[in-house]
Amino acid sequence: MSSNSVIKPLIYTVLGVVALAMFGVGFSDGASAILVVLIASGTALLLFRSFSDDKDFITTLFLGALAARLVFGLFVHLYDLRHFFGGDAIGYNVNGSRILDVWSGLVHPNDTAYLRSIHSGLPGWGMNYLVAIIYAAVGKNILAAQSFCAVVGAATAPMVYFCAQKIFANRRVSKTAALSIAFFPTFIIWSSQLLKDGLIIFLLVVAMTMVLQLQEKISYPALAALVFSLFGIISLRFYIFYMVATAVAGSFIVGVSKKSTSIFRRAAVLLLIGFGLTYLGAMREVGVTFERYGDLDRLQNSRLDLAKSAESGYGEDTDISTAGGAITAVPIGFLYLMLAPFPWQMTSLRQIITLPEVLVWWASIPLMISGIWYSIRNRLKSALP
Repeated sequence: MSSNSVIKPLIYTVLGVVALAMFGVGFSDGASAILVVLIASGTALLLFRSFSDDKDFITTLFLGALAARLVFGLFVHLYDLRHFFGGDAIGYNVNGSRILDVWSGLVHPNDTAYLRSIHSGLPGWGMNYLVAIIYAAVGKNILAAQSFCAVVGAATAPMVYFCAQKIFANRRVSKTAALSIAFFPTFIIWSSQLLKDGLIIFLLVVAMTMVLQLQEKISYPALAALVFSLFGIISLRFYIFYMVATAVAGSFIVGVSKKSTSIFRRAAVLLLIGFGLTYLGAMREVGVTFERYGDLDRLQNSRLDLAKSAESGYGEDTDISTAGGAITAVPIGFLYLMLAPFPWQMTSLRQIITLPEVLVWWASIPLMISGIWYSIRNRLKSALP
């Protein structure tokens, strides 16, 4: 008996149990959450299967990743653990509800809380709008909005498969990467709740995959998906956009062929991306956020507040209010970004439960380095973005 014949029924059983449990939460809320899952996952599966040459694996991968996220999300919902695992979800729920109230005429458009939640100069405003749109469709139901995020988180795994396949043309590599994204505990935790992190990862993978597609030939659907992804990244976590935009532009500039058709095609793609982002108002958003957050004194104040208040904060004595101070802080900042939390610094339960995964991550770093070196030597053009 093949492993697939065991895994598939198990996944379907888990999904069925989750559906029943959602109804147990409350028929109205449970039904609307299930409706959101069915529509979003059905659309995702239809797209993935139409572009995949391994439909069975992609389907099983997506449904398995979805089952894992729905189970954890339901656990957080039933036991009211959002403050512990992801307190931002509560804020998004409040802000999205307030936007819907204004749309419904229940709150005046000049309401201070409403204006703050839609301000494009503030981080994460796109998440507030997303929640409001979901609530407008199915009613104020945090479980439904959370379930939508779970579907997007699960959809990241097939997208990683497509992205890795385009770079390495190796199914074993693609499947390993996709399975890691699907079932690594951290990815499940962050993408199963009403949080923007899972959405950002998904948009990053979509953007990079579309870049790889556009390197081969101009495709208007791929171009539209790339522009949409870049706009989504701006609305969720604007500072990542600067890095992504650099990667996208660099991928079309570096290694340009001497053929005039290739040069023209790449220039045309960059021009169309610029027009698309300008039309969506993204370029104005970039200017607003850069003016608001591009000041080193402001960054220093923000960093200092986090260092003092967060359980994972560090470096209260670090000063990045000057260019020299900011450059000096980069090495230690990069070290914490890649390796923290360190085992000897784990003082809270939330940090302690990450220890097994931290050790796995450390053990994976040599593999990452060897993979980067291989990519530079053999797949530079594809891997550059």
